[in-house]
Amino acid sequence: MELMVNGIKRQVDVVPEMPLLWVLRDELGITSPKYGCGVAQCGACTVRIEGKAVRSCQAHIGEVAGKSVVTLEGLEKREQNPVIQAWIEHQVPQCGYCQTGQIMQAISLLDLISNPTDDEINQVMSGNLCRCGTYPRIRAAIHAAAAKKMAEK
Repeated sequence: MELMVNGIKRQVDVVPEMPLLWVLRDELGITSPKYGCGVAQCGACTVRIEGKAVRSCQAHIGEVAGKSVVTLEGLEKREQNPVIQAWIEHQVPQCGYCQTGQIMQAISLLDLISNPTDDEINQVMSGNLCRCGTYPRIRAAIHAAAAKKMAEK
């Protein structure tokens, strides 16, 4: 099967039912998406498929074949990304395990809602769990990233 991962066409020889998470990690060596729960409830495995945040543990490769998949490693101009900059400025991570999923979800959120309210952030980000409880910093970082994106326009 062929898919575009981080802007590169990749071929994988796996069964169509294999979760994208395992294709990314085990077949392609892309380790930013993390295994958390395996049932799409924690968000640690969040990637972007065709620009939409998706839980890669439940997206089967057969459904993803031919589509564009972006992980944290594949973000264009990653160091200049307003979400990543805000994550650093607000010192969001503690253990860091959930952070790539949080970041990918936050990027998708800001693509949908340019200046989200706290309630909108809470609603969209609620599927991404952080055992360290950095939710106030996540929310502050998303507001900062939104402001930065709006200032750049």
